[in-house]
Amino acid sequence: MNKERILPIHVGVIMDGNGRWAKKRSLPRTAGHREGAKVVEKLAEVCLSSGIRYLTLFCFSSENWNRPKEEVEALFSMLEDYLHKESRPFREKGINFSIQGRTEQLPKNIRLMIDKLKKENLPPEQEKMHLILALSYGGREEIADAAKRLAKDVRDGKITPDQIDEKVFASALYLPDIPDPDLIIRTSGEKRISNFLLWQSAYSEFVFLDTLWPDCTEKDFNAALDEFAARHRRFGKV
Repeated sequence: MNKERILPIHVGVIMDGNGRWAKKRSLPRTAGHREGAKVVEKLAEVCLSSGIRYLTLFCFSSENWNRPKEEVEALFSMLEDYLHKESRPFREKGINFSIQGRTEQLPKNIRLMIDKLKKENLPPEQEKMHLILALSYGGREEIADAAKRLAKDVRDGKITPDQIDEKVFASALYLPDIPDPDLIIRTSGEKRISNFLLWQSAYSEFVFLDTLWPDCTEKDFNAALDEFAARHRRFGKV
């Protein structure tokens, strides 16, 4: 790894293409999700070894609740397996863990596992990377929820409307202490943000990969990081 490469501090990823990957192979959509889960481990290793401090994965959107019940249940079953398997490796590798989204909508077993993992987070001085899973998440919903929190604070006399600026609004988001993403990667060839980190991505760089998520390799991720570095050099951001 080239130590002189300009790296983002925070990478967000829209993991797209599981369904199309499965369809191309005449497999059920769940097969695509299962294969895609393996790629998460590869990406986490690339980020950890590169020195990237924050990684946010768009795992389950607020719109995904409209998918067939069997598919939703399979997704959460795979998530439970993944979190159970990675619990100890998270700590051993120095990875802390957070969830971003309307967590109250998640199945009880997932909520309990999330609470357990968060309690096992390492002290900040031992953290090498912070993994954020966006679950039951939508950017518009996050902004609406932040507005509701601030409206309650105004109602309760904690702040006045005139005190609400960008900084105060950002403090009401789901994870206010996580820095905004420098780079957002989307796979599968689609070129849209799909309600992901709408507030936080105001100044993010976007890299769109044609590869379907289950087919992504370390080479694809490094290509996205190289593109990010090239843009920064090209536009004199460093």
